[in-house]
Amino acid sequence: MTMSDPLGDMLTRIRNGQMAHKSAIRSPMSKLRQNVLEVLQREGYIRGFRQVDETAGKGELSIELKYHNGEPVIRHIKRVSKPGRRIYAGVADLPQVFNGLGIAILSTPRGVISDNEARERHVGGEILCTVF
Repeated sequence: MTMSDPLGDMLTRIRNGQMAHKSAIRSPMSKLRQNVLEVLQREGYIRGFRQVDETAGKGELSIELKYHNGEPVIRHIKRVSKPGRRIYAGVADLPQVFNGLGIAILSTPRGVISDNEARERHVGGEILCTVF
């Protein structure tokens, strides 16, 4: 069965895995998911990820979750732009997530980047999700 929102599925898996205090979770692989995970790793929200179980062209990503003093590093993760309603923002309209303490992840012509990188590069795009 196909899923209508693969990125939303991965974010929910991360949210559920951290609520259950799992050390790692698995998610089906895609380029968009890999790019979002690279941003999360670069910003320090996850320990890392790697590709596993590539059988018949269907790879999986193993995502290592990060905790600090027993509490999940990611307190809030939310999908913003959904398949039924896409949300776009120019560089001047990029949101401040929790007054700059969190990040927004954007899909731009220059790749999937955080809102801080988008401001530095003067580029807008589709707001995929927010993380705090």
